[in-house]
Amino acid sequence: MKLPENKRLITAQYTVDLFLDHFNKRLRIDYYRGNVKAIVSGIREFLKESKFTKVIFHSKPEHWKELLQYGFELEAIFKGYNNGTDQYTMAFYLTNERRTSEDWIKEDEILADVYKKGRDSETKEAPENYIFRRATKKDTDKLAMLYRKVFKVYPTPMNEPEYVNKVMKAGSIFYLVEYNDEIVSAASADVNYTYNNAELTDCATLPEHRKYGLMKTLLRELEGELKKEQIFCAFSIARSLSFGMNSVFYQLGYHYTGRLRKNCYIYDKLEDMNVWVKDLSMEASD
Repeated sequence: MKLPENKRLITAQYTVDLFLDHFNKRLRIDYYRGNVKAIVSGIREFLKESKFTKVIFHSKPEHWKELLQYGFELEAIFKGYNNGTDQYTMAFYLTNERRTSEDWIKEDEILADVYKKGRDSETKEAPENYIFRRATKKDTDKLAMLYRKVFKVYPTPMNEPEYVNKVMKAGSIFYLVEYNDEIVSAASADVNYTYNNAELTDCATLPEHRKYGLMKTLLRELEGELKKEQIFCAFSIARSLSFGMNSVFYQLGYHYTGRLRKNCYIYDKLEDMNVWVKDLSMEASD
């Protein structure tokens, strides 16, 4: 697997930070300043010698309508992402296959079912032999094993202990559940200390342990860690086809703010992902 790369383009008209996600065949504009029209032109030139089939442009509020003029679509809004300012995620596709989602209507129905179930922020009490704790570097091998068991394909190489260790060093917070000395469930908060937000991600539970609502409790623990660090914008990108994960975020008070079409490879194909966002500052402290 060719690992992702960061690249900066600098011209007389703009500066752009790109994230080159080779595995998922997508190019992402994470930061920019300067002439938006010139940026789009420069990106199109860059794409001519690449194999990317999707471009994601993280736009400032004042530019998303301008990007519509150049063929970009609004896919999601990350409220409070940029130190309290909203981020508009725009997308541009280079193939009809990448642009077309076969599961869109089914995903709409799943979302409707999530809303029908209603909100319930209460968490179940797991049996005594389930131990919840924050992960350490000593857990990287077992965490990688968990992701290897749960996902055949995953957007990042979480099945490799070296990669898990790398993201921990970069500031990601992992919480896990142990049962008989085995990690049976885990989730992480990928913290961005520049923009003061965190993505709740890497959610995985072994099938035989899913009846106890472990993930809901793990996410609550992660939220508590984020509040301690004054990180109030929490968000997650959940598989649109997963009733369970979308329901968990809705019940925990997250708001659906869009869907990223064929965003990344997970399980066995490119899948659509729902965006869920929450302002942790609106909740009373525990």
